Amino acid sequence: MKRSYLAREIVEILALTILIFIAVRFVIQSYHVDGQSMEPGLITNDYVMVNKLAYLSHGPERGDVIVFHYPLDTKQDYIKRVIGLPGDKIQVNNTQVIVNGHVLNEPYITTPYNQEANAWTVPPNEYFVLGDNRPVSLDSRSWGFVPRSYIIGKAVVVFWHQGKPELHFINTYPAVYKELTTS
Repeated sequence: MKRSYLAREIVEILALTILIFIAVRFVIQSYHVDGQSMEPGLITNDYVMVNKLAYLSHGPERGDVIVFHYPLDTKQDYIKRVIGLPGDKIQVNNTQVIVNGHVLNEPYITTPYNQEANAWTVPPNEYFVLGDNRPVSLDSRSWGFVPRSYIIGKAVVVFWHQGKPELHFINTYPAVYKELTTS
């Protein structure tokens, strides 16, 4: 009698463990930062936690740091900051990013840089993203928009930074974007 009780307990614990593992796998994912495009906030070999359910009821917001399938090769995943939402008018000159006529004051970048002046209107269900390290980032300025269906989730927490465990939330800088409206 005691053996069957113990066996049942073991099976229940294993089933619950598997269920929790599967649930967590569908809700969160870790992402390894590879490259300099998000410096200074995120550096190579940082690990971030990605909320895969963040956009079930609404789309990304300006300032969100997202992980997505690279539009030119969906086998690669990238991490960038959302600058433009569907319908936004984005302009860049050598040192500024202008969204719907408002110049962004971006405290998260160290070097304001754009290779050439250009302008875009973000299509429906797509997003304009930029890396925080503008001189080295390949982003929407060079390859275009990110379709909503390519977005894996919102990067919310850094849990490994500069080769050691460190836990901090990723700043989305809501004050930078609060004045913007879609034209």
